[in-house]
Amino acid sequence: MPAVTESITKNRQPTAVLQAMLTRALGPDAVLDDAHEITHGWFNVVYRVRLRSGRTVVVKVAPPAGVDVLTYERDMLATEVRALRLVREHTDVPVPDVLFVDDSRELCDADWFVMSFVDGDNLSVVQDSLTRDERDAYDHLLGAANRTLNAIVGDHFGPIGGPGGTQWRPVFLGMLDDVLVDGERLGVDLGHSYDDIRAVVAAHADCLDEVVEPRFVEWDLWTGNVLVRDGVIAGIVDHERALYGDPLIESGFTSAGTAAGTAFLRGYGRGPLTPSETRRRRLYDLYLFLVMTIETVYRGHTDPSQYDWARTALDEAILRARSDERPRP
Repeated sequence: MPAVTESITKNRQPTAVLQAMLTRALGPDAVLDDAHEITHGWFNVVYRVRLRSGRTVVVKVAPPAGVDVLTYERDMLATEVRALRLVREHTDVPVPDVLFVDDSRELCDADWFVMSFVDGDNLSVVQDSLTRDERDAYDHLLGAANRTLNAIVGDHFGPIGGPGGTQWRPVFLGMLDDVLVDGERLGVDLGHSYDDIRAVVAAHADCLDEVVEPRFVEWDLWTGNVLVRDGVIAGIVDHERALYGDPLIESGFTSAGTAAGTAFLRGYGRGPLTPSETRRRRLYDLYLFLVMTIETVYRGHTDPSQYDWARTALDEAILRARSDERPRP
């Protein structure tokens, strides 16, 4: 995967505004000593803030009000707050604690919130320095944590805060078509016609009917959102894309069949994907790489590395989906 690229969605704030946020959130004694942007995220701007008292917290700010985003990206900060509270209430998976939320847009032009700081190393950064056994151990732990998260049952498919639906197939197809419409609106070149992609998806949509129970899914739970320390998962961050859906849409299942995927599956407590599950996973791959291709235009990337990487991955995802096509009766 390409390195993190600059994005116009990053709503950076001056020190005076950050201080005003901290005062509102934590009181007059919360005096800012140092603020450092955490650059691993690709969408919201995130600050690690050290207070004069020695306490460290994290401030997260949504994109500027006037920036155009993908349909599914609207109100993602509110989704993250809901997801964090849900995970803390129903599981023992380590996540930050939500300390304060402000959607008044009085201090800046976007929603923002403050959460506790998790002290750990980003797994995507340190993984190349790990031995194979150490990496497998973390992938195993991640699989177990992911299964715990997926055990949360929702009352609908779709966004955590709604609206949603009672069937996964129309909800997921709606999600996928939203991103295609987003791409069409800005004329994003996918290397394939949009109608051809819709036809590939339609040819396999029946496999989605096998999903009958809405489960909490992170969708974006890749190594870049995992913090580790001393052989354990210290925290999981960036829950802004969480929804109720099919656990097979989780990032960990993207690598099924690889060494990392094998350790993840063991930790999750399941074996290889069945043929029918593989069909579903291929639709989810197609969706993921559509998002990763189209978002580069919305975020104003000047470095083409993510677009080039995602376009290649999309080509491969479409080819794999087409290889599953069967004659209709």
